[in-house]
Amino acid sequence: MTSNETAAAGRRPAAVRTTSRDVARAAGVSQAAVSLVLGDKWRGRVSPAKAEAVRTAARELGYRPNLAARSLRMGRTRTVLLVVPALTTEFFARVYTGAARVAADHGFGVVLYPSPEGIGPARDPFDSAAATLDGVIASSMAAEALTALRDADLPLVMLDSDPGDDRAGATVNLDIADGVRQLTTHLTTLGHRRVTHLAADVDSWTFALRARAVAEALEGVPGARLRRQPAALAVDAGLHAAHAALTAPGPRPTALLCDDDIIAAGACKAARRLGLRIPEDVSVTGFDDLALAVAVEPELTTVRLPAEEFGAAGMRALMSVLDGRPAQAPTLPVELVTRGSTAPPADTPGNAARPGGQ
Repeated sequence: MTSNETAAAGRRPAAVRTTSRDVARAAGVSQAAVSLVLGDKWRGRVSPAKAEAVRTAARELGYRPNLAARSLRMGRTRTVLLVVPALTTEFFARVYTGAARVAADHGFGVVLYPSPEGIGPARDPFDSAAATLDGVIASSMAAEALTALRDADLPLVMLDSDPGDDRAGATVNLDIADGVRQLTTHLTTLGHRRVTHLAADVDSWTFALRARAVAEALEGVPGARLRRQPAALAVDAGLHAAHAALTAPGPRPTALLCDDDIIAAGACKAARRLGLRIPEDVSVTGFDDLALAVAVEPELTTVRLPAEEFGAAGMRALMSVLDGRPAQAPTLPVELVTRGSTAPPADTPGNAARPGGQ
């Protein structure tokens, strides 16, 4: 065997690149249809069923378009920035998963950027966002927090933000107010009238909306008494806020309505340390339906948010903005999940006393 033959024998065969023709064959459509679907220009030209077949085939075959050639043709970087205030819960990870799934269907990549300032002003993470990105999606932040990025004149889609702010190309929201109403109605239907709202001490549109929704839901309930106790988004903060609420002068609240599951976990710890039983002595509710909601005992009654679909809807809106089409800006429904942390209030005189019978 010659040296050339030896070298040839030792070489592994090159990986065969999946082409749009392979996708077309697997989906049972033409290559033109594949191009239309993956370029998100199929509406009115390809049926929804065939479009879904193309996307499924592309994912299963691992098809990736030639982004370098496409970027040269279209003048795009095929990259989107997803800005979130923090990565303290899996909620934003699920938002990213949904956004990245839709982005991949369009040949885009997603860079996840947790803002160093939380909901405060987000710095441009690049020397020039305009030269690096095609667009921005920002979740649970105010549009003015993105001034540095908006100076790059990039298309912007906001998630969980004020729909009246016209500085974004589109705003996609969850029906947070309805979720709060569902929780409040659940508690009042059980018979609760003394409710303390453990409110996230965060200056943002979404938490201001929750506070208004709680107050409005209880406004027409005879005998209802609402108190508000601020709390940072942390278990320890929830514990201290709940302790303050449960030991305050006057009749003790029979329910603690918390702005998220993390605060609720702290509230559960506070109740137990005071010798109170959940839900017999006090009911506790959360919001978000994080993994934490079923890690505590009893498991939390909470509101489930469709985080992945939320991220996907935001990315679909941005793709529309980039293509110069009207963006869909839906408000996604949320779901009340009842578990063991809520029950009717105890109908005994001791229920109105402070912890320890004081």
